Amino acid sequence: MIGRIRGKLAERSVTRLLVDVGGVAYEIDIPLTTFYQLPADDDITLYTHLVVRDDAHQLFGFHSVDDRDLFRALIKVNGVGPRLALTILSGMESDVLAQCIRAGDTKSLVALPGIGKRTAERLILDLKDRVPELGTPAAGSKHLQDNLADAESALIGLGFKPQEAALALAQVEDDSADVATLIKQALKALG
Repeated sequence: MIGRIRGKLAERSVTRLLVDVGGVAYEIDIPLTTFYQLPADDDITLYTHLVVRDDAHQLFGFHSVDDRDLFRALIKVNGVGPRLALTILSGMESDVLAQCIRAGDTKSLVALPGIGKRTAERLILDLKDRVPELGTPAAGSKHLQDNLADAESALIGLGFKPQEAALALAQVEDDSADVATLIKQALKALG
C-alpha cells in the first residue's frame, strides 16, 4: 500500500495531479478540497490510498490524514465507491461532512452531487458512530505514522521492495523511535 507520497508537482489539474518522485511520476486523483490547499511551490506531500481493481490501479491523494481517513470510511459504506467518495469530499470540507453525519443532516448530504436520500441515510447510519473518532488522533500517533512512512520511503529509496520495507518495519522493537533509528532497526531485520 502506498500511504504517502512526497515529490515535485509535475502537472496539475482540478481533479488530478502528476507527482514526480525520484524520476517516477504518479498520477493521483484528488478532491477539490485538496486542489485548493496545494502549496505555491512544487514540493508536495499527499496522504494516499491505493485502489486495486482488475482493470486499473488508482491512487487517490489527500492534503491531510483526516481527509484520507474519511475517504476510507466513506468507501466502506455500501453503494459508495472511490469516485463517489471523492465527489463527496470535493463538495464539502471533511469537518463539515463529519458534522452533518453526526447531526443526521440528510438535507445537506442530499445537496451533494450523486447523493440521493437513501445514500445520505446510509451514510449517516453507517458512519454516525465512526465519524467522531476521525480528526481526533492522538498527537503521538500521527507523529508515529509520519516516522514510519518516512522510514518506509527511505528503505524503498535504498532499493528494497515496498513489501520488504513494510515487513521489516513491522518487526522493529521500538516503533516510537525517530526515523533514523527505525531505518537502522529495519535494516538489521532485513540483513
